[in-house]
Amino acid sequence: MEPVSTKKPVLITEISKEFTFEAAHRLPHVPPGHKCARVHGHSYRIDITLRGPVDPKLGWIVDFAELTAAWQPLQAQLDHQLLNEVPGLENPTSELLAAWLFERLNVPGAQVTRVRVAETCTSSCTVFAAGT
Repeated sequence: MEPVSTKKPVLITEISKEFTFEAAHRLPHVPPGHKCARVHGHSYRIDITLRGPVDPKLGWIVDFAELTAAWQPLQAQLDHQLLNEVPGLENPTSELLAAWLFERLNVPGAQVTRVRVAETCTSSCTVFAAGT
């Protein structure tokens, strides 16, 4: 029988926060007659996950308020907009929207590791950095 290890595991800490916005879009590259070719709207739910070291004094990676502050300029670009008119979102699928958000989020002291976009209560897409 092998001895039981007394080494403490290395802990990796992530935090997540959910945000919402309302927007319309149409998908320009779907086959003719596809319902998503027409302009329609969603109540988007965005879940952003950060990873980083826990500050030994404060006991957190970053204040959730810092994540909210990083999100607000992006929400201002998206909320109640036609997403096709937002630069970089000319084909605003959930996959491309998640990648667009991932590339633009910056929270000092933490790494964005995952962005989940839910366009309905049953349909979502998650992007994450390779190796995370």
